[in-house]
Amino acid sequence: MFGIVRPCSHRLGEGLKTQWMAHLCGLCLALRGDHGQFARVVTNYDGLLISVLTEAQAERTIGWRRTAGPCPLRGMRTASVAQGEGARLAAAVSLVLASAKVRDHVADKDGLLARRPVALAARRVAASWGRAGARTGSDVGFDTAVLVDAVDRQVGIEALAGPGTPLLTVTEPTETATAAAFAHTAVLAGRPGNAEPLAEAGRLFGRLAHLLDAVEDRETDAASGAWNPLTATGTPLVEARRLADDALHGIRLALREVEFTDGKLAHLLLAHELGRSVDRAFGTSGCGHQAHGDDARGAFGPPQHGGPYNPQSPQSPYDGQNPYGGGGNPFGGVPSFPPPGPGRRGFWAGCAAAIGVCCTCKVCCADEFEGPWSRRRREGCLGNCDCDCSCCEACEICECCSCCDCGL
Repeated sequence: MFGIVRPCSHRLGEGLKTQWMAHLCGLCLALRGDHGQFARVVTNYDGLLISVLTEAQAERTIGWRRTAGPCPLRGMRTASVAQGEGARLAAAVSLVLASAKVRDHVADKDGLLARRPVALAARRVAASWGRAGARTGSDVGFDTAVLVDAVDRQVGIEALAGPGTPLLTVTEPTETATAAAFAHTAVLAGRPGNAEPLAEAGRLFGRLAHLLDAVEDRETDAASGAWNPLTATGTPLVEARRLADDALHGIRLALREVEFTDGKLAHLLLAHELGRSVDRAFGTSGCGHQAHGDDARGAFGPPQHGGPYNPQSPQSPYDGQNPYGGGGNPFGGVPSFPPPGPGRRGFWAGCAAAIGVCCTCKVCCADEFEGPWSRRRREGCLGNCDCDCSCCEACEICECCSCCDCGL
C-alpha cells in the first residue's frame, strides 16, 4: 500500500471508513478479477481516488456495491466492496503507473534490480502490467497512451533538468497523466460538465504527489546518489512548500466547481487529508487547515513529530532499527540475525508473527498492533491520528470548511 492520501480512522468515522475500505478492496478485487492474483500488488491508496471520484458523481443505482467473500487481509471476513467502471479505471491507471515505476527502478538499477536476471524479470512484469492496463483502460473508454507518453517524457525531462530548471517543468508529465485520469471519472459518471474542473484538480494533485515524493525522498536520494528533482533543480524547501500549498489551494477551488451526488468522502480525502499529507511530508504538525501566519519560521519551525528534517526522531516503524540486522536497507547486502534482546522475537519467529499480523488485517485496520519483532505497540495505517480530529468530523463534512478556505 503506497500513496500520499492515508486517512486516519478517527477522522473518517465509521461510515466514511467503511466507504473508503470498500473502494480499497474494490480496486484490489478489480485487479485480481481482470489480471490475476499477482496484479493485486499494485493496489495503492492514491489509485482508489479514481474509484471514489467516479462513485461520488454517479447517480446511485443497483449494482454499485457487491459482497466480497472472505479475504485473509480482512481477517477472513466478508465485506461490501465497490465495483464497476470506476474500480476498473482505477485498476488500469494503477497498472500502467506501476509498470512505469518498475521500469524507472530498473533504469536506476535500484537494489536487487541492479542484477541482470532480476532486472530482466522485472521488465517482463512491467511490460505485462502495461499491456493489461491498456486493455482495461480501453474497456472503460480511457486511452492509457496519455499515461505512457507522460512517463516517457518524464525520462527525457529529468535527463535535461539542472540547476535553474523550473520545478514545474519536471512535474508537468505527472500533472498531465493525473489530469486525464481525474477527468475521465466525469465521463464514466455521466457528468461531462465536471471534466474540466476535475482535470484541474487532477493536474494539481499530480503536482502535489510529485512534490511530496521528492521532499520525502530528498535525504535518502542524497545518500544513495539517486536523482531528485529538488536537488537537481536547486529548488529550496521553502519554494517547494509554497508550490505545495498553492496546489492544495487550487484543488480545493477546483472542487467547488464539481457537481457531486455524494461528495463527502471525496471532499474529506482531497480537501482535508491532502493538507495533512503536506504537513507530514514537510515535518510540520497541526491541522492542515491552519494558515502559517507571520511566524518567521514559516512552515519549517522545528518539527514536533519528527519527519524528514528531524533525524533525532526517526519515523521508521522500528525506530530507526532494521529488524534484519544493521541500520541500512535490508535488501542492500547479506543480512545478519543477532540474537533477540529481552522481550524481542527472533528473526524467524518475527516473520511468523508478521504473517499473522498481515493475515488478520491488523496493520491496515487495527488502531494498534504488536510489532512482529520488537513486540512494541504500533499504530495501524488507519489509526495514525496526528491532529485534533474534532474540526472536520464533528461538522459532518463540512460546515466548518471556512477554516480551510475550500468553500465546500
